[in-house]
Amino acid sequence: MPVWNSEQYLRFERERTQPSRDLAARTRVADGGLVLDLGCGPGNSTAVLAERFASARVVGADNSPQMLARARADHPDLDFVELDATGDLSDYAHRCDLVFSNACLHWVPDHETLLPRLMELLVPGGMLAVQMPLADQQVMYQQVLWPLAESPAWRGRLGVPQSFHTLSPERYLDVLEGAGASVDLWETTYYHQMPSHEAVLEWYRGSGLRPYLQALDEEGAHDFEEQVLARVRDAYPPRADGSVVLRFPRLFWVATRM
Repeated sequence: MPVWNSEQYLRFERERTQPSRDLAARTRVADGGLVLDLGCGPGNSTAVLAERFASARVVGADNSPQMLARARADHPDLDFVELDATGDLSDYAHRCDLVFSNACLHWVPDHETLLPRLMELLVPGGMLAVQMPLADQQVMYQQVLWPLAESPAWRGRLGVPQSFHTLSPERYLDVLEGAGASVDLWETTYYHQMPSHEAVLEWYRGSGLRPYLQALDEEGAHDFEEQVLARVRDAYPPRADGSVVLRFPRLFWVATRM
């Protein structure tokens, strides 16, 4: 997984937080219930949950000390713990009314094993609510990053730094229903109005571009970014005012433990 930079990630805080608001709106928690925000990052999604479920105990969890430091600084009234989704989750087994994960699990491998483990954290009637970007439907990956990384100039230098672990929507239904859940699954595409092509590059610096840059030395990262930006200018046509529309599809589901 990439090393995360909370300041970079939060440069588009409103746009990055909106999916967590949309997902939280489809969930429910009993008074006094326990909410685990898995992969909470800098705490923006945890704050959404704490606002929506004021009578519940909301805990933000992440495996990045840098992200957790920012979360605690920005939200000192909320609880945060260091926790890895693939690690020991026994402290939360059969205790959670809601396990919430916004834009995290696509970085975590082996969903066919992971998701049944997460369902075991829930009380009967509890919910596993997840949102993940759909990278294979994004122009940035299809037309820019993946072709550039596979080009002769970069293939040997990058190896395989980018690895998402999403399954097909149909396979998620199979896995979750097999784990004893009823599932509500949907897709939403967000159309973010970016002021420039450079802003599109800045967006991905906070997420999907990071593994590529971290695989290179400083000079290589600079050269790679320059070539990414040139391809972004070709792939995203500017509007009349010079702004750019960033089309960003995301997959959501709410799985309720029966």
